[in-house]
Amino acid sequence: MARIGKIPIPLPNGVTVTVKNNEVTVKGPKGQLTQSFSPDISVVVEGNQVKVSRPTDQRHHRALHGLVRALINNMVVGVSQGFTRELQIEGVGYRAVMDGKNLVLNVGYSHPVVFEPEENIEFTVEKGGRSLAVKGIDKAVVGEIAARIRRTRPPEPYKGKGIRYKGEKVRRKAGKAGKAK
Repeated sequence: MARIGKIPIPLPNGVTVTVKNNEVTVKGPKGQLTQSFSPDISVVVEGNQVKVSRPTDQRHHRALHGLVRALINNMVVGVSQGFTRELQIEGVGYRAVMDGKNLVLNVGYSHPVVFEPEENIEFTVEKGGRSLAVKGIDKAVVGEIAARIRRTRPPEPYKGKGIRYKGEKVRRKAGKAGKAK
């Protein structure tokens, strides 16, 4: 019962979808994304919506049905609105600054850590270098780059210092002084 796969994908104004040889191309105001899918799953553009269907009810067809629909929906949302992943920096002296298009992190190492943006990715730094955002049209790439930035200094459980996603709860531990005898 692939419930996600059965839902048609509405196309906003300015977004066009073309399907050719199991390759779906989505063009919109923010850019263009292309991805190829399994030849078993059929993708059809009808008017201003996209429909995804599967040939049988076999387990792998049901799995692919929902996956392909979700990926195409993410492509449509990406080229029309874009995706943003926000991060927060906690710690004395920890900050982020922009150097042209590059993101420079000073997070307690002897050297600054520099991130160069990939294609269709942009960084923004706010609030005196304590908050930053990764923006782009491809949801997977935005999430991967945000994860790489977080990985440079993940939040530690004793003082909470490090880079975390906005709204992420870091479970705190008691130090040696909080230990029961």
